Amino acid sequence: MREYLFMALISAAVTYLLVPLVRRFAIRIGAMPEVRERDVHTTPTPRLGGLAMYGGLVVGLLVASRLPHSGAALSEYDANVVTALIVAGALITVTGFLDDWWGMDAFIKLGGQIAAAGVLVAYNLRLLYIPLPKDWGGSTSLDYTLSTIITILVVVVTINAVNFVDGLDGLAAGIVGIAALATWAYSIFLAQSMSVGNITTTAAIAAVLIGTCVGFLPHNFHPAKIFMGDTGAMLIGLVLASSIVTVTPLDPAAIENMNKFGVLLPLILPAAILVLPLVDLITAVVRRTSQGLSPFAPDRGHLHHRLLDIGHSQRRSVLIMYAWAFLFAFVVVLMSRQGVPVLLFPVFIVLALAVLVLMAAPRWRGRGGSRPAPRGDEPDGDDGPPTGPMPPVLPDPQVRRQMPPPGGAAQEKTTEDGNAVITAFPHRS
Repeated sequence: MREYLFMALISAAVTYLLVPLVRRFAIRIGAMPEVRERDVHTTPTPRLGGLAMYGGLVVGLLVASRLPHSGAALSEYDANVVTALIVAGALITVTGFLDDWWGMDAFIKLGGQIAAAGVLVAYNLRLLYIPLPKDWGGSTSLDYTLSTIITILVVVVTINAVNFVDGLDGLAAGIVGIAALATWAYSIFLAQSMSVGNITTTAAIAAVLIGTCVGFLPHNFHPAKIFMGDTGAMLIGLVLASSIVTVTPLDPAAIENMNKFGVLLPLILPAAILVLPLVDLITAVVRRTSQGLSPFAPDRGHLHHRLLDIGHSQRRSVLIMYAWAFLFAFVVVLMSRQGVPVLLFPVFIVLALAVLVLMAAPRWRGRGGSRPAPRGDEPDGDDGPPTGPMPPVLPDPQVRRQMPPPGGAAQEKTTEDGNAVITAFPHRS
């Protein structure tokens, strides 16, 4: 337990200390684009926070590989996990960096994601089989080709799910941190009843990821001083996907005594911890394709946009989505720990959705009911000073026409015909 805490603290400290340096670098190279129509923030903010997160990730992984318990598990695992994550993380970080700085075609960026997932597979960090209960036919082994395809698919979907949900200050880092915490808790539960190398490997990856997200959040929570950008969102999505991949290859017989739900948990847990990003991803793809747009076309229809539109402030919207992620992830983990029937899982889904709908309901404001909070006018005063556009500057002739005459009194003028002219600024006493 102390090793996990230590590696998490190291990752958090390195990430936290690197962010100011990265922020100055992003400002110097101009990686702070103008505010777009779909953006929630109102002032240009530097991106590239993912560079600091990559630094914290690398240091945390190297520290974990040197610790007695975690280092032994990482070295005994079939895949070279530390090298795989450092190399794949570097590739996805470079891809995100170029996209945040210069902009990149969506399909080129997708190619970078597939290449990073391919690096994980090349280092043998991949799904080996799908665990299923004995009554359902037992576990299904995957040949190399099918294993490669499914692993790449899982990694790419997770990367894009995290990237899609990264729309409010602190949202992606917080949700991924909660997901990593749930994955770590599940690994610790399993480690109490079995000694398997990949369980410790999963716990170590999750602990480093938790530290990376925690170290970045103080700089990114509203009002954010820096954004992680695609550089960070794709990186933490990649690391989260790798923790899912390493926790899945379990022998179902080893956890059959829990119940069918316990055996299925390696499949259910990823869906539970990623429920919000996945829902956002699926609805965005359906929404855009139904309108004849590309699935990667940006818009303002994400879940966090809807929370803002119904009247929640940025901070409250983020906290609501934190609660959603925590509820889904940890209830699933606790249900597996207590050993409950599988049929309770759909019931839990329905109840959880009902709670989430109530949490996201519009806030009532006196007798007038609910109304959307206008952009730039947060009713709670928790969003800092206003940063909206300045009032228009009038041209010089208009300014001169509106200026009162010197001396504070209007001077009476007449035309050539002797008619009086009414001045724009009458005498003021």
